Amino acid sequence: MSSLNLNKVVLCGRLTADPELKQTQNGVAVVTFTLAVNRRFQSRTADTAQAQQADFITLVAWRQTAEFISKFFKKGSALCVTGSIQSRSWQDQQGQRRYATEVVVDEAMFVDSRTESGTGAYTPDAYGAAPAFATSSAVAPNFEELKADDDLPF
Repeated sequence: MSSLNLNKVVLCGRLTADPELKQTQNGVAVVTFTLAVNRRFQSRTADTAQAQQADFITLVAWRQTAEFISKFFKKGSALCVTGSIQSRSWQDQQGQRRYATEVVVDEAMFVDSRTESGTGAYTPDAYGAAPAFATSSAVAPNFEELKADDDLPF
């Protein structure tokens, strides 16, 4: 019997509403939001026009990741996240058992062009340090230009 366990989610989609940053009673930042993710296939509707279908996925982000998402993204923004699926249950005020399945975000990345929303990726370290951004504006490699009349070996 295998002991393989893997719970990894990668989603790219668009926010369905502006993310609203909240604080827990202990002051921990949290944001819950919905991401609309288009399906890879198209289905035919009754009028034979092709319609794109989407899934609406609930996500939750904590601490610096929550702050990053609420600061740089708004309704309609393209966002790519990695995380894990978690299920939880609780008892509501009427005594009914409620269940929720959501993606807990570990990483959030820009998808739109730099002029639309900036660039970068944010991954908090294990100690909750300040955001570390990876930008595409890094120094370009220094390539040597070849002349058209150079003999190529193939």
